[in-house]
Amino acid sequence: MLINSPIIAFTILLIVIFAIPPLFERLKLPGLVGLLVAGVILGNSGLKLLNHDSETIKLLSEIGKIYLMFVAGLEIDLGQFRKTKNRSIVFGVLTFLVPLIAGIIVGKIFNFSWNTSVLIGSLLASHTLLAYPIVSRLGVVNNEAVTVTIGATIFTDTGALLVLAVCVGIHGGEFTALSLVSLLAGLVIYSAIVLFGFDWAGKEFFKRTGDEQSNQFLFILLALFLASVGAQIVGVEKIVGAFLAGLAVNDVLGRSPVKEKIEFVGSALFIPCFFVDMGLLIDIPSFIKTLSSIGITIAIVVALIGSKFVAAYLAKLLYRYNNAELLTMWSLSLPQVAATLAAALVAYQSINSANERLINNAVLNSIIVLMLITSILGPMITARFASALTISQDDLADEPLATWWKNDSSNSNHILDETQHPFTIVVPIYNPQTQRYLLEMAALLARHESGRIVPLAITKGHVQMDNPELKMALTQSRERLQIATDISQEFDVEVLPTVRIDDDIALGISRTSREQNASLVILGWSRNLGLRSRLFGNIIDGIFWSSHCPVAMAQLLNSPTKFQRILVPVGDLTRQTIGAIKFAQILANVNQAEVVLLHIYHPRTPQNKVEQFKSQLLEIASKSQLEVNTNIQTVKDNDIARVIIEEALSFDLVVLRSVRYRTAGGLSVSEVTTQVIQGLNSSIILLGEPN
Repeated sequence: MLINSPIIAFTILLIVIFAIPPLFERLKLPGLVGLLVAGVILGNSGLKLLNHDSETIKLLSEIGKIYLMFVAGLEIDLGQFRKTKNRSIVFGVLTFLVPLIAGIIVGKIFNFSWNTSVLIGSLLASHTLLAYPIVSRLGVVNNEAVTVTIGATIFTDTGALLVLAVCVGIHGGEFTALSLVSLLAGLVIYSAIVLFGFDWAGKEFFKRTGDEQSNQFLFILLALFLASVGAQIVGVEKIVGAFLAGLAVNDVLGRSPVKEKIEFVGSALFIPCFFVDMGLLIDIPSFIKTLSSIGITIAIVVALIGSKFVAAYLAKLLYRYNNAELLTMWSLSLPQVAATLAAALVAYQSINSANERLINNAVLNSIIVLMLITSILGPMITARFASALTISQDDLADEPLATWWKNDSSNSNHILDETQHPFTIVVPIYNPQTQRYLLEMAALLARHESGRIVPLAITKGHVQMDNPELKMALTQSRERLQIATDISQEFDVEVLPTVRIDDDIALGISRTSREQNASLVILGWSRNLGLRSRLFGNIIDGIFWSSHCPVAMAQLLNSPTKFQRILVPVGDLTRQTIGAIKFAQILANVNQAEVVLLHIYHPRTPQNKVEQFKSQLLEIASKSQLEVNTNIQTVKDNDIARVIIEEALSFDLVVLRSVRYRTAGGLSVSEVTTQVIQGLNSSIILLGEPN
């Protein structure tokens, strides 16, 4: 009954997904490993509570498999790829062909057919950017070696899936040269339809639906499953279509809330189901037998690690990279998770008329071992060597705060905007208890930049404009704006109080800031909004996505005019970091307060790199035209959040940057930022970049 009941099977899956990954992460192991282990324990080799052949498991695993490849397509940063397109293509070819050849050699050594050997090679050719959060935290994403490796992912994943499609087609039956040409021609036409057609349709649909997120969510899901069905129609695997669909809607979604909801559903439910099902497929006696004759496993692991290193070394010779860049490229391209596991399962389940599998149990088990080793080894090596990468000097330009707040996308109107509009700060007001401190901070910044502030009251719209509730709400908004005007005038700055009627609060704020050509939006927020792995809630999430300018979220316990010590944690040296430093210096200038720049570095970071970073930071801080006491403090520690919380005890204000990191399942707010915000007892300002 337990095995055959869909509800009970689904409940068991939810318990596993909820409890197991956090447990393994506490043990410093990837959560995906825990899902595999849980599948083994609950499957036929263990408690027999879950059955791979049940319709529930099959459906959820199948959706998880195509969802995994869809997310892999979504996560490829097309912007990074365009920056270093030529070098990314070259490295993509190298890190695809060298492992492919190595895999073919391994296959022939163990007497597999040419088709299976090529398939094994394709399994080694792709890679998953598991260590992206590490290079992002270290602030070296803009290093050319990193951007080249990120850009190469689009080539390796696409190439590996195309080889899989051909190998599965050949394995499925009589395959002639004509049928191969037909398959490739159909694949090319189908790929063009998906990549260009879905991109065009998505942009048109999103343009017409505006902020209807539910319909947009359904459209993206429909695109995913249509592409998967279309792939089967042209004779290739569903995961090929899913990956192409991810690439197609990549630009459409951007960093919208819909993208986060799409990825959240996948990473929270369907993708974990796929990994549990992979565990159900592991037959313990067969797995032990594979490890007892460990030759093929060692050969595959060594071939992958060695070939990826060779590819990175060739790139180093071609583009004169240093050793740190070589080792970072190698470690970033090591992990074999998304495309590798999905393709391995497809190949294992591909059975021809002679009842032969494309790859056998030994190869499947070896690929699982490969996944476990590389998903641990790759991020470890990245953490060790990426800290030694040099930082791009392009982001270290000295720019005044007014220039930094400018949105790059409006450069074409830069001269017009500069002459017609002063430095403008929009301050949405709602809570009378917090608006004074927000307005004081806005006034201090605006006075420094000879600008103005726009207190904004949003009133929810009604169908009838003479609705008594709307009239009352407008009266209350005007009363709040009068109080805001009185507060602002205490600082002798220009004030432009504004009332807006809008159905959507977030879009109302963003639209007003665009109409006023705002340089900054300052919001009040509460930590009670439940910051976890995502942004702070629907309204702030929407403002982040739609705003054309930076957003400062402030939780101020005291008046900004009373701040005496301001702490700015600095992990990297990007343009946004420089803006955060200058933001703090302007606030400090009012009271002759002290600004402390806190840099926490990994214990294994070479001392010369720490000194180099410190000197660069000192140079940036000293270029300020303000007479502000700015000091630099460095701390050697692994636990960044704990150090920031402890140091902040003696400060009035902490200025943070909102950094969103890629993960295997999508985007999430940095765990460090989450822990810091939950642990701080001082005033906080969180600066976020425009979309």
